[in-house]
Amino acid sequence: MTKKSVFRHLSSVFLYGPSGAGKSRVGELLAKNLHLPFVDLDEEIEARSGMWIPEIFATEGESGFREREQQMLRRVLSLGEQVIALGGGALTVPASRELVESLGRVVLLNAPPKTLLKRLKSDDNQRPLLADDAEKDLSALLAQRKEHYASFALQVNTSEKTPEAAAWDIQVQLGIFHLRGMATNQLPGYDVRVQPGGLYHLGEMLKARDLRGPVAVATDENVGELYLARVTEALTNSGFETYGITIPAGEAHKTLGTVSKLWDAFLSAKIERGSTVVALGGGVVGDLAGFAAGTFLRGVPWVGVPTSLLAMVDASLGGKTGADLPQGKNLIGAFYPPRLALADPEVLETLPEAEFVSGIAEVIKHGVIADSELFETCLDFRSLCEAPRAREERDFGSLEEIIRRAMAVKIHIIEQDPFEKGIRAALNFGHTVGHGVELISGFRVRHGEAVAIGMVAETRMAEQIGLAQAGLSDDIATVLNNLGLPTEIPPDLDRAAIVAAMQRDKKKADGIVRFALPVKVGDMRVGVEVEDWKAVISKQ
Repeated sequence: MTKKSVFRHLSSVFLYGPSGAGKSRVGELLAKNLHLPFVDLDEEIEARSGMWIPEIFATEGESGFREREQQMLRRVLSLGEQVIALGGGALTVPASRELVESLGRVVLLNAPPKTLLKRLKSDDNQRPLLADDAEKDLSALLAQRKEHYASFALQVNTSEKTPEAAAWDIQVQLGIFHLRGMATNQLPGYDVRVQPGGLYHLGEMLKARDLRGPVAVATDENVGELYLARVTEALTNSGFETYGITIPAGEAHKTLGTVSKLWDAFLSAKIERGSTVVALGGGVVGDLAGFAAGTFLRGVPWVGVPTSLLAMVDASLGGKTGADLPQGKNLIGAFYPPRLALADPEVLETLPEAEFVSGIAEVIKHGVIADSELFETCLDFRSLCEAPRAREERDFGSLEEIIRRAMAVKIHIIEQDPFEKGIRAALNFGHTVGHGVELISGFRVRHGEAVAIGMVAETRMAEQIGLAQAGLSDDIATVLNNLGLPTEIPPDLDRAAIVAAMQRDKKKADGIVRFALPVKVGDMRVGVEVEDWKAVISKQ
């Protein structure tokens, strides 16, 4: 992997656009969502100067105001990561734009002229450049800045969204989230970042979040060979004492025996309660290292660095950690959230094709659960999965968008129900059958492949009881098959053994196996009892 991306670990978010676009209101909500300070640059200028902005324009002209604006921008940016609302012409000054784009991401908010005018007329704040005939002045100003505003890649039309929806849209576009659902006095909320090139600056990200060493980096044999040295270098360059721990790769090693080896390694690394554990790898590494960290010294901070598509969009989110027993998957575990989850899409360049395709199953699952547009997007996703297509030829821009949107589905759900008391069970779609298939196959069937099989089988159950639209299972199967994923239980697997494994599933309640089933794409029901579910498995 080559270093293709410029990364800024202190990456402020700048909201820009014409007056009336909603920068202040959306900015306040976005800052609250991200647990960051919010700054309205115009308000800071007024507070610092002791003058209203119209007064500054009247006495110093626009050039004088722009000079004050640039000075205030530099001052504010020295304070670290923030959400900053900029005046409608702040970035027409090339030096200001260069400064802003070197320290963060700019999102342009916009709306049709009629909407802007309506908002401005209901606003008590006077805009100096719209002082006379507001409609005429606004039209002229928008025409003057048309090319300038169009030059910003990230844009949100606020006329079609509530401020809350606009703030969420910005988070999804940027791939930045802050999860609070599991926060306690002992365990704070944590950041999730989708950042190409982020692996190179992991040490800076840990320091920015006040995490300390020594740092134990837990990885497996496959991932460690590719990325352990790079992560160690990034941590060492930031002053961390680092200790690498390598465990065997694969679900077969997701056991208490491996957890015990991690504990022993933590002791050798002199990990203390204030130290940090980094889980570098796929879902197995994340589950094991997170569980080991949560149970060592009654809890050591940990950071998830998922290196598989499946782990990025699913396993690294939500704070579930644990290990398997011979009788079933994830029968041991605890909710123990990380302090940071960093998904660097560039590491997927080295992900084996079969593992890449396996991860697509979780993306499709999230589309079925809550994002019909994401599901439709997967219909055109085949170009990213075709073998023997060279990995370096994949459209990683499209892939990054898919990752952000799939992650957003899970984040939205787990923030509503962090400890799986209700709607979070929707994320188990495909997993009740899938875990049984995976276990009985001796993990020959990959997790994503098993989930794909499970989604089709469970949707057939939904059709059988009249819950799902007729033909929905065929629609889902078509998308999965087009992407190279299986949709039927392999003929050599013992159906009775799969049924027995499902009856030991950790999601069982009152002795009854309950399912998360779709009504249609984007509409799920949880806790559904299906009387004849065993017959569906037997016929698969």
